[in-house]
Amino acid sequence: MPTLPHQGTEPGPGVAAMLSLCPEASMSPASPWSRTPVALLCALPALVQMPALGQEGDLAERLYRSGERAYAAKAYKEAVDTWGQLLQSAPKSGFAPQALLALARHQMEVEHKPEAALPYLDRLKAEYIRTPEAAEGLLLRGILLARQARRSTELKDAMAEFNRVLDLFPESSSVPEARFRLGKAWRDQGQWGRALQQFVEAFRTHPDAAVAPRAMLEAAETMDLLGDLPGCLRMLQQLRTRAPQSLEAQEATWRMAVRVKHRLQKPPLSNDGPWPAGRAKWLKTPTLLATAPDGDLIIYQSDLDHAFRLHNGDLAPIGPGVPGAKAVVATPAGGVWLLSKAGLLREQGAPTPLNRLGAITGAALDRWGALWVADAKTPALTVFSPDGASRPVASPTANALAPLPTGGMVIAADADRKLLFLDADGQPRAVVPYGKDLPVPFRYVIALASDGAGQVAALVEGGDFGEGIMILGPQGAVLRQATLKSLGISGHITSLALDRSGGLILCDRRNDLLIRLN
Repeated sequence: MPTLPHQGTEPGPGVAAMLSLCPEASMSPASPWSRTPVALLCALPALVQMPALGQEGDLAERLYRSGERAYAAKAYKEAVDTWGQLLQSAPKSGFAPQALLALARHQMEVEHKPEAALPYLDRLKAEYIRTPEAAEGLLLRGILLARQARRSTELKDAMAEFNRVLDLFPESSSVPEARFRLGKAWRDQGQWGRALQQFVEAFRTHPDAAVAPRAMLEAAETMDLLGDLPGCLRMLQQLRTRAPQSLEAQEATWRMAVRVKHRLQKPPLSNDGPWPAGRAKWLKTPTLLATAPDGDLIIYQSDLDHAFRLHNGDLAPIGPGVPGAKAVVATPAGGVWLLSKAGLLREQGAPTPLNRLGAITGAALDRWGALWVADAKTPALTVFSPDGASRPVASPTANALAPLPTGGMVIAADADRKLLFLDADGQPRAVVPYGKDLPVPFRYVIALASDGAGQVAALVEGGDFGEGIMILGPQGAVLRQATLKSLGISGHITSLALDRSGGLILCDRRNDLLIRLN
């Protein structure tokens, strides 16, 4: 029978090797630890660290939940401070990327400082790209970069972030929104086929996503740009069927109505008389009209030097008075801008000079928030970016202009007797000679108006045609037309606007009223 070593015997070579790997086990025989199993002794450092790591994770969760509670109670400073403490004390916690997302959303949604959200999103991208939260972080970063773009050529970085969401996180809930945003970027660049593909994929693969109705609406509009009117109308009807209570369904309803009326039915223009019905001599020399994004009519009254909003039959003044206004612009946010020799006047603040443009004939905002101004004495258009910088866009002298859904403008050049449909960079994509598709030509364009579905209305005069109205399609084809004489109108018409039901509103400064054509 083998002899067992007594308590004082040196350990064998196998045990000695284990002890060399675990110095804590090399203790004197007198130590009570000498009877502890070697494996347990080696595990002691890890066992000591585990409670510390657990405590850090518990602390991170408690800090994150505390921030959530404060944020829900609108104690925003407390929430921001708490999440900041989480990032400082437990940067390796799984709650750190969630805190970064929450802080970025706070800057965007509450503080309305999107530039302050970018550092949080940059850190999320750099340090936590492997986490599920990175998908939403990349999406938000792309949205912010797209908002900063002032021209289509500046969308490259934003599109890269949307593509990263698709490539790195194909199962993320951020994918449909990323596809939608990528589609808009492609469309802004004039790549309508690629844009349509992204819009369709956004709602086809994720029909229940919140962005699906928006994707369907934009898909329909893109089909129209591609010349597929039947497909556009089918898509709008499909949207109304799938999401009947959505805001997009309301948009689809009027966009369908005006397209069917102007492009398919094309009934002869008829005079509905004074509008709103029964109101005669109720204005003080109306001279300018514009349609707000919500469908309200903006009216500038020359005798009052003031703009007014007509909403559900009620007339309310807007902002300060502006003597001698030459153009009125309704902004996407619901504001109203007036342009005169004194400059650009928003609803608040002092006038902004417009590079000494003194013969303004029209103004409009493009897709990027830039203000395009036409001047009768300037052989170019002047474009003012939101930061106040300006640049010229080569163009004939324009007598009127109106915005197009593609981000460009339609302008009237009386000297060349042409209507030019410009893209977002100011390059002509369609040129329509005065008198095209009409029985006889005209000489001058007094005013232009447009709607969100691509139709353009022109108030014209001169030549054999005389005074009259034209409604043109997105490519410049005349859809409907009539002379004022044939409509029984004998007033002095100075401006016009397209409404959401396919009607045309004229302002008659001689008779101090509005007239609606149907």
